Amino acid sequence: MLRRIIRPARRLPLWLILTVAGPFIFEVVVHQWHFSVPRPASELDAPFFTSCQEPDVSAKRENAALVMLARNNELEKANRTVTSIEQQFNRWFNYPYVFLNDEQWDPSFIEVLNKTSRGLATFDVVPRAQWTFPEGVDINAAKQNIKEQGERGIPHAGEEGYHHMCRFYSGKFYQLDVLKKYKWYWRLEPDVDFTCAITYDPFVQMARHKKVYGFTIALWEVGKSCPGLYRSIADWKEMMGIPTTSLWKATVSASWMPYPFRRFMSWLPNRDAYGDEWSLCHYWSNFEIADMDFFRTKAYQDLFDYLDKKGGFYFERWGDAAVHSLAIALLADPRKIHHFEDFGYRHALLYQCPANAPGGQLPESEILGSGTWAAEEDNGIGCRCECPGPSPRNFGSYCLNKLKQPTTAKRPRFASFL
Repeated sequence: MLRRIIRPARRLPLWLILTVAGPFIFEVVVHQWHFSVPRPASELDAPFFTSCQEPDVSAKRENAALVMLARNNELEKANRTVTSIEQQFNRWFNYPYVFLNDEQWDPSFIEVLNKTSRGLATFDVVPRAQWTFPEGVDINAAKQNIKEQGERGIPHAGEEGYHHMCRFYSGKFYQLDVLKKYKWYWRLEPDVDFTCAITYDPFVQMARHKKVYGFTIALWEVGKSCPGLYRSIADWKEMMGIPTTSLWKATVSASWMPYPFRRFMSWLPNRDAYGDEWSLCHYWSNFEIADMDFFRTKAYQDLFDYLDKKGGFYFERWGDAAVHSLAIALLADPRKIHHFEDFGYRHALLYQCPANAPGGQLPESEILGSGTWAAEEDNGIGCRCECPGPSPRNFGSYCLNKLKQPTTAKRPRFASFL
């Protein structure tokens, strides 16, 4: 019987492996370095205040409004939000409210909310042209696609009205006649709790520090809801020759695939033409305090028109939070973005709630009045906070850390429960 002789595989010499693979490894390292966002040496987005303040009820106000999009059947939830923000903020600062609806208002909604808002409210109806399919879109195909998105289990993607809402908030919202006289807005949603006292005027501080956008929570987008959005915005960025900011880099998860193979990754969802991936991190836009003039600029409106013609608000489910976040990363100086980490905010099951500032609760203040609040903690910055959960926290430290990296010399103050 002949024996089969098995010879060991000949190993390639290390020098040959390094010679072949070395250039690819070097290219990947350089590519990753290109998208690195080092933290600055000093804090560029510090909290405006780190304890309670005596509300300055006589100070000049900014040209601003509190804005809520709601429906008649959300009366109880809308009233909850306004009750909360009145108690925690607006009883001292008296900013007007603008309520928007895509249908005519029920008189009972107006009656109840007028009482809660102390007569500071305006009730307006969104023009039908702003709450419908845009020109050029095949409506039957869009409706069928919306149905299929719902069947695939994409959150809210089976609801036609939700697509209209995302498109509305992404673009023409800022040009509504009822809002044209205002520069600043604070976006409210039905069923929101503010869990800390807000004893200073955030509009005044945003203007004083030359900020354009303020947020509370950062988290991941549902990737399957908008697989083509990042590619579309990245293509527009390149087409317009817009420089890459550190905040844009902070939204990117650079590919580890070496060139030229990286280009093949561009066929995957949420990738740009070069194969790099959007991290899916974005600002949760149901809380926004922002300068509407930023969103009224020609650059932003041109970007919106470009996206609108793509049809992705209907053939995908492009959310306004993702659109706002990527546009801000593209068009705004990172130092103009502010994280309201001292605000306590809850919507749905997500919340941010800071620890109370030690020695900073002003228990003797007549204007703040008496009450109860959670214990003070070292490094706390909250004012009379009562958190809905067992301890202070911010939702989603990864995305918060990513998006704050260009301006923050340290990691967030909050514990994370993920």
